[in-house]
Amino acid sequence: MKHFYKLLSLSLIVATYANSQETINAKLLDSVSQQPIAYATISTSQNSGVISNNNGDFVLYLKENLSDRDSLFIRCLGYEPKHFLIKKFTDSIITLSPKSIELKEVLVSNNIYSVEEIIDKIKKNLNTNYDFSFSKSRLFYRSSEYSNILKNSVNIKKSTIPEFNQIFVDSLLLVMPKNADVYTEILGDLYSETGNQNSQKLDIIKASHLYDKNKEVSFEDLEEKFNKIIKKHVKRDSYFKIKSGLFGINTEIDSSFFETSTSNDAKHTQVIIEEKNKIETERKKDFLNYRKSEISKIQHNSFIFEDSDMNFLEKNNRYNFKIEDYSFLNDDFVYKISFTPKRKEDYKGIIYVNTDDFAIIRIDYQNVKFLKNFNLLGLSYTHFLRKGTLIYYKKENNKYALRYADTENGNKFGIDRPLKIIEKNKNTRGRRKQNELSSNIHFIISNKQKMELVVFDNLAITEPEFINFIEKPKIKPVYLPKYDPDFWRGYNIIEPNQAIKDFKSMN
Repeated sequence: MKHFYKLLSLSLIVATYANSQETINAKLLDSVSQQPIAYATISTSQNSGVISNNNGDFVLYLKENLSDRDSLFIRCLGYEPKHFLIKKFTDSIITLSPKSIELKEVLVSNNIYSVEEIIDKIKKNLNTNYDFSFSKSRLFYRSSEYSNILKNSVNIKKSTIPEFNQIFVDSLLLVMPKNADVYTEILGDLYSETGNQNSQKLDIIKASHLYDKNKEVSFEDLEEKFNKIIKKHVKRDSYFKIKSGLFGINTEIDSSFFETSTSNDAKHTQVIIEEKNKIETERKKDFLNYRKSEISKIQHNSFIFEDSDMNFLEKNNRYNFKIEDYSFLNDDFVYKISFTPKRKEDYKGIIYVNTDDFAIIRIDYQNVKFLKNFNLLGLSYTHFLRKGTLIYYKKENNKYALRYADTENGNKFGIDRPLKIIEKNKNTRGRRKQNELSSNIHFIISNKQKMELVVFDNLAITEPEFINFIEKPKIKPVYLPKYDPDFWRGYNIIEPNQAIKDFKSMN
C-alpha cells in the first residue's frame, strides 16, 4: 500500500509538470508604471503565438515535443523585447521595460523628413507594402454586445378594448429584460482575396454563443397574447388606422388572421411573424454569413482601402499631421504621428510608421463627433462612439498583413411620441370606427458592441484553391449559459476579460 501511495504521488507530480508545460498563463506589466500592457505579441520559436488582451493577460497553448532550446518571445510597441527558455519559464507576472530612444538613433536611422514627406511616402508605398493577394488565415473572432433599456414607458390614455389596459401593457414591459450581454466567439480559417469583400469564405473550426436565454424576449409569446385579444374584438374586413404625431397609416387585416390553424390560408401569418423578427432570424438561420460579414467589416475598415472611413491618407489635405515621438516595435524604428481633422472629418488618431519602408504598422483611432445624430418628431438615433486599433506585421515575403484588429461601436435609439390605433370596418353600416387605443410611448435603448480579431497565420494560396474551397453553411455555435474555461482548452485565442469570465445565466 505504501508503494501504491508513492507511485500515485509520483504520477501526480509528473502530471502536474506535464500540464504546466502545456500552457503558459501570465500577465504583462510595465516595469515602471506597473500598468497592464495590451496588444503585445507572445510567440514561440515554433512561430505560433497570441496577443495579450486589454488587461495584459494571455494564455498560450504549447505544441508537443518542445526542445530545451525552444523560447518564448514577447514583443510590444515601445518596449524592450524579452525571451525565455520555455522549459525554465515559471512566472505568472512578466514585466517589460520601456525602450528609450537616443537622439543619435533618430539621426542615423534615416533621413530627416517632414511629416508631409512621410505621408507622401506612405501613400506612394501603400500598394507595394501590403499583401493584396489570395490567402488563408487562421483567426479568432470575438463579439461582445451590451444592450440596456434606459427608458421604457407606455401610458394608456384611452382604450375601448378591455384587455388592452395599463395593467396588461405594464405586464408586457415587466417581462422585457432591461439589459443583456451576448458574447460570440469563432475560431476558423478565412479564405479571401484581400481588398475584395465579396471574395471571402469561412471555415469555422469551433464557435460559441454565450448569453442568457432568460433575457430573450419571446416575440412568439407576445404575439400569441395579442392575437387572442385581437381575434376576440376585431371584426372581419377591418383595418387599422395608426396615428403617431403628424402621420397616419392605414393597415389592412388579412382575413386569414381569423381562420383556424388548420386552414391553408393560415400559413400566410407566418410571413408576418418572420418579417417582424428579420434581424434575429437572420442571425440564427445564417450564422456563418452574418459573422463572416462582421469579420469583413473589421478587416476593411482600414486605411489600405480607398472606400474606408479611415480616409486620412486618401484625403490627407483635410487633416493636420504631427510627429509626436519615435519608438520601437520589435527591432523596427517607427515614427509616432498624430492626425486630427481640420474641419468636417470624423476621426482622430495615432499612426506608427516604419522608418525603413514607410509602412503603417499600427493605428489607434476614435471619432471626434457624433457619426450620426437624428432627431425628428419624437424619433432619435445617435451613433456616438467608434474607436479601434489595427496592427500589421511583416510576412516572410516582406509584405504586411493584418495581425490584430478591434473596433468598438456605441449607439442610442429613442422613441418619445403619442401613438393612436383606430380600428375601422368598411362593411359596417353607420359608424365605421370600431375600437380605439390611444397612448404615449417613450423608449430609450443603448447598445454597445466590441469586436476583436486576431490572425495567427496568414498563408498565400492560389485563386483555384480559393475557388475550390466549399463552405459548410449550416454550422451552428455551441450555446453556453455561463463561461466555460474548458471550452477553448487547447486552442490559442484572446484571453477573455473579467466580464466574460464572470458571466452566468439566471436560473
